[in-house]
Amino acid sequence: MPEPALSAKNMSIKFGSKTILDNISIDIHAGQVTTLLGPNGAGKSTLLKALCRELSSNADIEYFGHSMTKWSPQRLAKHLAMLPQNSTLTFPFLVHEVVELGGIPLGTSNKELNEISKQKMGTADVSHLSSRLYPSLSGGEKQRVHLARVLTQLHHADEQCILMLDEPTSALDLAHQHNTLKIARDLADTKGAAVIVVLHDLNLAAQYSDRLVVLKDGELVCDGSPWEALKPQMIEEVYGYSSLVEKHPTMDFPQVHPAH
Repeated sequence: MPEPALSAKNMSIKFGSKTILDNISIDIHAGQVTTLLGPNGAGKSTLLKALCRELSSNADIEYFGHSMTKWSPQRLAKHLAMLPQNSTLTFPFLVHEVVELGGIPLGTSNKELNEISKQKMGTADVSHLSSRLYPSLSGGEKQRVHLARVLTQLHHADEQCILMLDEPTSALDLAHQHNTLKIARDLADTKGAAVIVVLHDLNLAAQYSDRLVVLKDGELVCDGSPWEALKPQMIEEVYGYSSLVEKHPTMDFPQVHPAH
C-alpha cells in the first residue's frame, strides 16, 4: 500500500485526570473515505482535532510522509481543511464573503477567487444564499456555507489533499446529508483526497465509506471495511444496541436495523 496521506503514532490525550484518547495509532490513505464512529464521548472529535493540529498531543504526526513540524501553517492550509461541528462566526458577513475566506491561503486574484467560490457554492447548494447575511441562516444552511468554504480552501491542493469533516450532516435535511457525503466521496474518487468524517449514522457511514474506525472510551476497538466493522456483536458492545445487519436490497453495503 502506498505511503499514507496522514499518519499518527501512539496518540494519547488527557484532560485533567480523564483519558480522552488512549494510545491511538492510525494511518489515513489517499483516495479513501475513512469514517470515525462511536458513541458520545468516545473521542472521535478529539482525534480529528489532534490530527489537524487543532489540539496538541504527544503523537508523531506526519502529512504525506513529512513530520507535521516541517509544514508551516500557511502551506498546510492549502492541503488540509477542517470543517468543525459548529462555527462561532457572528460578524454580519454575506454568505459569499464567508465562502471566500477559504481562499485566503490560495493567494489568487479576486477574480479567480470569485470564480472558485461561485463553483463551490454551487457544489454545496448555497448559490441562492450568496447575498444573504450569514447570521440570518439556519443551522443547516450555515453548515453548507462552511462546506463551500473548505472546498474553496482545497481548490489548489492537487494530489496532496486532506479533508476533515466533523459531523457534517448533523444539521442537514435528508437530501443535503447525502449531497454532502457524495461530495466527500467524489473528492476521494476523482481527486484522490484523503477524507476523514465523524458520523453518528451507521447507515450513512456504511454507504459512503471505504473504512470505518470505531472508538469507545478513547480506545480504537474496530478498524475495517463497512462489512468487517458493522457486526451486530460490535454494535452491541460499543453502543449497547441490539441490531440486525443486512445487505442493502440494491447496493453492496450493509444496513443496520433494530433487532426488535
